[in-house]
Amino acid sequence: MADYFAHETAVIDDGCTIGSGTKIWHFSHIMPDCVIGEHCNIGQNVVVSPGVILGNNVKVQNNVSIYTGVTCDDDVFLGPSMVFTNVVNPRSAVNRRGQYSKTHVGLGASIGANATIVCGNNIGKFAFIGAGAVVVKEIPDYALVVGNPARHIGWMSEFGHRLHFDDHEIAVCPESGEKYQKLNNTVKKI
Repeated sequence: MADYFAHETAVIDDGCTIGSGTKIWHFSHIMPDCVIGEHCNIGQNVVVSPGVILGNNVKVQNNVSIYTGVTCDDDVFLGPSMVFTNVVNPRSAVNRRGQYSKTHVGLGASIGANATIVCGNNIGKFAFIGAGAVVVKEIPDYALVVGNPARHIGWMSEFGHRLHFDDHEIAVCPESGEKYQKLNNTVKKI
């Protein structure tokens, strides 16, 4: 007996590993050899392609496509209708299976609605990708990026608040009270 929930319209192919407490909703397709962690929520009309790995507590909103080559750490949020790619130069008449570029999404990162992540560009932990952004390069930890192409406009706390740094390059999250330090265009929690 499975210790996860799958709606009767969901399709789950052989060879998948699905953690306890996970929910898979209407018309979603989990393809062969996927690994989905515990307590994930896979929304309606989601495609999880072969070999994709999702950590624990990953939230995948409706109409998301997660293609082969993508891995997501724990606590990742994938907003409605966002999409990953896995081939840099797709052509219908050219078969590029086996040439998929990999994309890794770090712990606690959030990707907004309708964003596109061009393959081969990793997303740092707790990064925040704005709605509709098109990511065409690596995104550092805690970075806030928006637009097409995505541009770095600030930094975010682990609780999802924009960080404002003082003269000593220290910022405090207004919700958690946690402190962050900016040094050489990187941010870390202190």
